[in-house]
Amino acid sequence: MLKIRLSMGGAKKRPIYKIVVADSRFPRDGRFIEKLGSFNPLLPKEKKERIKIETERVKHWISKGAKPTVRVSRILGEFNIIPMPKPGNNPQKAIPKKDRKKDEKEEPKKEAPKQEAKKEEPKKEAPKQEAKKEEPKK
Repeated sequence: MLKIRLSMGGAKKRPIYKIVVADSRFPRDGRFIEKLGSFNPLLPKEKKERIKIETERVKHWISKGAKPTVRVSRILGEFNIIPMPKPGNNPQKAIPKKDRKKDEKEEPKKEAPKQEAKKEEPKKEAPKQEAKKEEPKK
């Protein structure tokens, strides 16, 4: 199966991606069929040099059956080559990763005691009567 995907290059902490057509079985940064453009995520979104794409070649490969990955489909959607994909639903995205793991571990622990508590019926206590009687004031 053909994929239009990003192939990483550049130095450490300075990524630059090539937009390539490759067989899905090839490694991410390995062999590819054709280079279609480049993507530099370090540049601001307003600059034209951030994304360079050969639109005619992209349309050619899509007509041949190549499927873009999610990230590439968003890039192509910005250039109106294909329709913009729907945004994904990830409610955990706003929570820091450390806290996500804590929430996952705590939830099963909280559920187990609740289930046990439901099985046991709470004991009803009779209202306590006051032993002391109020003394009349003089």
